[in-house]
Amino acid sequence: MNGIFAIEKPSGITSNQFMMKLQHLFNDSQVFSKEIARAMAERMKMYEQQTGKKPSKRKLRKVSKVKMGHGGTLDPLASGVLVIGIGSGTKRLSNYLGGTVKVYESEALFGVSTTSGDVEGEMLSENSVKHLNKEDLFGLKEKFEGSLKQTPPIFAALKMDGKPLHQYAREGKPLPRAIEPRQVTIYDMEFFPDCLSTKHNYPLLRPTTDDAKDTVKLMNANLLNDTLYFSKEYCEKHGLESEVAQVEDPIPLTPEELKMIEDEADAYRAPLLHFRAKVSSGTYIRSLISDIGKAMRSSSYMVKLIRLQQEKWSLEEGNVFKFEDFSQRDEKVWSKVLDAVLEQGPVVKIADEIKKAQDAFDAEKASQEAEETKPEEETPAAVATESTETTDTPATIASEEPNDKKRKADEL
Repeated sequence: MNGIFAIEKPSGITSNQFMMKLQHLFNDSQVFSKEIARAMAERMKMYEQQTGKKPSKRKLRKVSKVKMGHGGTLDPLASGVLVIGIGSGTKRLSNYLGGTVKVYESEALFGVSTTSGDVEGEMLSENSVKHLNKEDLFGLKEKFEGSLKQTPPIFAALKMDGKPLHQYAREGKPLPRAIEPRQVTIYDMEFFPDCLSTKHNYPLLRPTTDDAKDTVKLMNANLLNDTLYFSKEYCEKHGLESEVAQVEDPIPLTPEELKMIEDEADAYRAPLLHFRAKVSSGTYIRSLISDIGKAMRSSSYMVKLIRLQQEKWSLEEGNVFKFEDFSQRDEKVWSKVLDAVLEQGPVVKIADEIKKAQDAFDAEKASQEAEETKPEEETPAAVATESTETTDTPATIASEEPNDKKRKADEL
């Protein structure tokens, strides 16, 4: 099997770890065993021809498992569409690493900013939320849609001088230079009606220790200090000379708000930010959330992220596998559907095809079980033979009567 398919990654696991779980499942299946055996035989033959020796297990490691890769990393916190390449399909993954359109749905909390831009970071700042209103928030749609400059977060896999940005942050070392903003595109934004609601289950992130606070203060690059930009289209429409947003500083947390947060503790609920965005590759939703907080003269950090779509692979279109489709079903079921997806692409409706394959599998299994438990039937020949041996016909009775009379006469 070779090609591209998509699977829904759950939250709480890295993209690579999740892909390896799937790879392990495939390695143990009969579906791929013949292909793995063939690849190993070819590699052994080639190695023996070149060296005159038998290859070690280490030499065969690459071909002793299903060849797989993914087309775009999701953070451990994030869930949703993960594009997977299998076999020769891995060569097509480069098409998904740049220039693809993605759709995300995200939830965030107002009032706090963090080092990473999400709930897994350390707190950077606390700001007021009393002034927030839906009219101003929903008005940001126009300001962010279009061609937009955005600074990637320091907790990112991007490299500077050959070293990932997040390593500088974790080692407490200053960056060699400032992170350059990059051009991204926000094709569409939609703010949901529950924005600013406090009826949710997300507790507000609180400072941990004084040491953590001091460490955060030493960071020379974070989302709090990044320049806020509005889209090129918005600025041109309103005659603005610069795309740098002219927004006043965030409003500090008031004593009343601080007392409320401390009194309510874990029961306190900050206003919710809930939106959907269709974006270009390279867009950081964490950075977008941070920028929304700044634009509202507050701060915000991400608590949930779902990738709904990447290119034509979409949770809403139903062409994305779930891990349970493979782990909880017989491989005779999922292999048929996977083969169809690798052949036909995102037009295949996974749930429908899984149901058809499962029904066919169940029917075949029931038929086999019925055949195995069916009692043996007597053949016509056996019945005829048995009847001849046990049943007296009139002709037989008639032929026996003279003999009986003769025996009686002899006895007399």
